[in-house]
Amino acid sequence: MPEVTLPDSIKDAEPVKSVRTPAALYYTFTAGQAQSRFLRALEEGKVLGEKAPGGKVYVPARGADPDLGVPTTEPVELPNTGTVTSFCVVNVQFYGQGMEIPYTSGLIQLDGSDLPIMHLLQEVDPADVHIGMRVEAVWADESEWGPTLENIKWFRPTGEPDGDVRMPGEDVGTGLGSWPELAGKGGAS
Repeated sequence: MPEVTLPDSIKDAEPVKSVRTPAALYYTFTAGQAQSRFLRALEEGKVLGEKAPGGKVYVPARGADPDLGVPTTEPVELPNTGTVTSFCVVNVQFYGQGMEIPYTSGLIQLDGSDLPIMHLLQEVDPADVHIGMRVEAVWADESEWGPTLENIKWFRPTGEPDGDVRMPGEDVGTGLGSWPELAGKGGAS
């Protein structure tokens, strides 16, 4: 590493080892047509996805099927229930945190949807959260609703038997690890 030569005016200054400064990121989000429909539906207490010509339902809709590259224009109202497909127990505190750790966030595939959404899981001990857990949305008070996913405060267990969780691309099997090439060959099915 090359030698650093400092100007005489700061030659005897103590080197800076770290800096703590407030940081902020301000941005403006412009929702497209599909996301605007999704956000307006949330404001009415509904979860709205869109169906692609190939039959898959995406929520929140992005306006196009990522597999086919064609518009998704058929609206589909989805229920407030779904299945946990993945989750993370958060044990790290951060500035502005609104809840005590540990807490759990998860990917929840709403019934009738082909794409999970990420949201909080509450009213359940993090140690009891598992893939396949059936959950339902807990909505904020209607007086607080706006065009935001925050209208759903979190998801909680329904008490129903575990749901069928398939890995992306799976056509057969009943859950995690039931890969098509193993079905009928001693693997999970």
